Amino acid sequence: MLWVLLLAAAGVVAWMRFGGHRRGAGSGTAVPDLSATSPLNQPGGAPEPEEAYQIYSALYQEPATDPLAFAGYSSTDIPQLDGSCLKPQTADERATVDAFVAANKQSHPWEQKFAMAQSYRLLTARQVNEAMECLEVTAKSGALPECAAYKDLRHVRFLGAPGFNADHTRALVSIIRKCGRYCGSGGVFEVEKQGATWKRAEVGPFTEECSWMFQR
Repeated sequence: MLWVLLLAAAGVVAWMRFGGHRRGAGSGTAVPDLSATSPLNQPGGAPEPEEAYQIYSALYQEPATDPLAFAGYSSTDIPQLDGSCLKPQTADERATVDAFVAANKQSHPWEQKFAMAQSYRLLTARQVNEAMECLEVTAKSGALPECAAYKDLRHVRFLGAPGFNADHTRALVSIIRKCGRYCGSGGVFEVEKQGATWKRAEVGPFTEECSWMFQR
């Protein structure tokens, strides 16, 4: 009986995550499916500029609580709420949204160029799939011998390609942490350049609806 309840709960979460965002809140009006009308993460993107590495390196200057493993390609999601979770309030913010969407139309390869506070791994697409499967298996029934390469992992992180404002003093970025195919958290948020480095900006109406999580 317990497994039936768990499956039902998982179905509700999946609906909230993937289906619930496709309608306007309380309006009953269908919102176009952005994954169909404006698909992201398509193959074929060029390598990311140095500035992208500077942003994510700055965000990981404090050691993480678990080993760092990143997908070796950019990937993001923009949750849908009335069309998009992003709510630009100014012309500068609207331009930044356009730049972020344009930057993530294609998936871009990451290289070993991050300067983070701890060591990290870049995983190929095949390795990402293996790690996801191993995380699922470990959570259910313990580690398998073929999962030895991923035995210390708790998450695989996916970094989106940054989208900059006109003078490159602010940008939208995204980080998704997955602990399995149906387990994780993530979001799109804003960063700002302070002096020579990048910091996470204060959350406001622009991005406050763009954080999410789901659990198996």
